[in-house]
Amino acid sequence: MTAKDIFHDVVKVALQKDGWTITHDPFVLEWDERQFSIDLAADRLNEVRKETEKIAVVVKSFIGASSVLKFPLALVEFLNYRSRKRLP
Repeated sequence: MTAKDIFHDVVKVALQKDGWTITHDPFVLEWDERQFSIDLAADRLNEVRKETEKIAVVVKSFIGASSVLKFPLALVEFLNYRSRKRLP
């Protein structure tokens, strides 16, 4: 399990205040025999469409070591998750 970002709980509370129900903390996906840990998964009912919306949230801050070094890693991680967004 990966360490939680310092803003993890802040993001979690903000999602809950916005009407999201946290369903997983963390949300673990398996793909090609590898595991990916996403910080939070949540859902909420869309009253207009009468369907459930689902999101997965990765919390990242760039505090500490150089942001120049951290940003490319965060971008690669985002692209990796985005390429797998159609998981069952």
